[in-house]
Amino acid sequence: MELYQTGLILKPRGLQGEVKVEIVTDFPESFLSRREYFAGKSIDLVERLRVNKVALSAGFAWLFFDGVDTVERAELLIGWSLFVAADQLLPQPKNRAYLHEIIGMKVLDRHRSEVGMVTNVIRMPAHEVYEVQVGGKKVLLPAIDEFVEEFNLGEKFIVIPRVDEFL
Repeated sequence: MELYQTGLILKPRGLQGEVKVEIVTDFPESFLSRREYFAGKSIDLVERLRVNKVALSAGFAWLFFDGVDTVERAELLIGWSLFVAADQLLPQPKNRAYLHEIIGMKVLDRHRSEVGMVTNVIRMPAHEVYEVQVGGKKVLLPAIDEFVEEFNLGEKFIVIPRVDEFL
């Protein structure tokens, strides 16, 4: 089963087992309806956690899980990621993509020649950047309209005409 990260447990709050979760999705409201997560330190070692209660506030999700009813039990979850199965992913709006869909896309220059492949998408304060493997090195390219001429999810390529400025 393919799992995708949707949150990261940051710390406990209070004495009753509530945890603060960094939201790692474009759909924070999905936390309000989801009743179960796969959770663990890594995607390879997860267990199911059932949600008792959830709230959204200040850009974070605040969750209570079954069996996590003390601050000590909540502390054991610090650093755990929350995952959902592929069939639980919500459809993306037009001109949007999930990270797992972008990773592996070819990067083409102005002549439509392949120069590299996206290996990661990194959130920066101003905007996201594509981490691109170009030969033996990694290059960071701005993921903004000014630099991206075409983003073709169906054919798995991104055209960045000014890519040579970053090499």
